[in-house]
Amino acid sequence: MARAPASPAPRRQRLVLAGLALVAVIGAGLIAIPALEKEATFFYAPSDLARNPPAPGARIRLGGLVKEGSVTREDDGLTLAFTVTDGARETPVRYTGIVPDLFREGQGVVATGRLGPGGFAAEQLLAKHDENYMPPEVAKGLARAGTTGAAGPLHETRTLAE
Repeated sequence: MARAPASPAPRRQRLVLAGLALVAVIGAGLIAIPALEKEATFFYAPSDLARNPPAPGARIRLGGLVKEGSVTREDDGLTLAFTVTDGARETPVRYTGIVPDLFREGQGVVATGRLGPGGFAAEQLLAKHDENYMPPEVAKGLARAGTTGAAGPLHETRTLAE
């Protein structure tokens, strides 16, 4: 008794499923990329803002050192004005909210917000956590401007995405 040749149906079914999975992954990527681009927040140092300002109303991160003697508080107790510098340029910043405990003059800061006609309106402040750490974006911005941190040469922390 002769055996019938194996049916190509299971092999074809696997090929169709693999093709559908590939189409689904590509479709998800095409949906996710525009959504992520809208939410992306680009990093700028004060020199970068002067050289290549962002689009009006664009949400960005501004990083550098808090300039010595620039911090002032308004009477409401929540509004803070200060200047961020990278050693070459300066950008005035206003922030309303609770200030991180580690925020102080001469230390690194990253502010998220929007650039306006009167300066930078910050929505969020992040302060560096010790004298050895500098957010990678701040370290790169200061290095481009040829500046060191308040405690001397910068120690840059790398992320896995780099």
